[in-house]
Amino acid sequence: MSAASVRARLAEPAGALTVLLTVVGYAAVGGVFLVPGFQALFPDLTRGTVDLLAHAIAAVNTVTITTLSLGWYWIRNDEVKKHAAAMTTSFVLILVFLGMYLPKVAGGGTKYFVGPDPAYYAYLIMLAVHIVLSVVSVPVVLYALLLGLTHTERELRNEVPHARVGRIAASAWLLSLVLGVVTYLLLNHVYDSTFEAAVLLPLVPVV
Repeated sequence: MSAASVRARLAEPAGALTVLLTVVGYAAVGGVFLVPGFQALFPDLTRGTVDLLAHAIAAVNTVTITTLSLGWYWIRNDEVKKHAAAMTTSFVLILVFLGMYLPKVAGGGTKYFVGPDPAYYAYLIMLAVHIVLSVVSVPVVLYALLLGLTHTERELRNEVPHARVGRIAASAWLLSLVLGVVTYLLLNHVYDSTFEAAVLLPLVPVV
């Protein structure tokens, strides 16, 4: 089977694969918050480890902001290979983020913002927008990535909505990441916080 025919076969179910991967991603994140059996797969973490993971996540997200921005710059300058490399790197970094975020939430705990009311409300608004954009960007990011991986440059330019979907995906993803880093700085470095360790929910109802 030729490389072209393999790419054609992969291109056909891009939409269905996007839906599948989106559901898996949502299930993984939802599981660490809501499903005791899934939470139990992760080890208990100390406050120090939670803080370390928070710093590492912020660093990864900052690098991702850089690679996404470069990818956007390169495609606007018609440097397709550099753009593809930057966007693929960005997606790999998001997988690294998930590899730290899931155990942090499931086995660690949650920090709560402590600060004056104006800063508190600004923090909550930015956090809410960050979360909404994170949720919304998942399917469009996946779809743009799958289109990029399964189509030729000519097809991407003329036959599929990669450019339009990519602009939406990159915009939502970038803004979400920027707000995530800003809220991290407010919570961990600018203002104070309280910490609540994760409590594993019982596997069966307690009577």
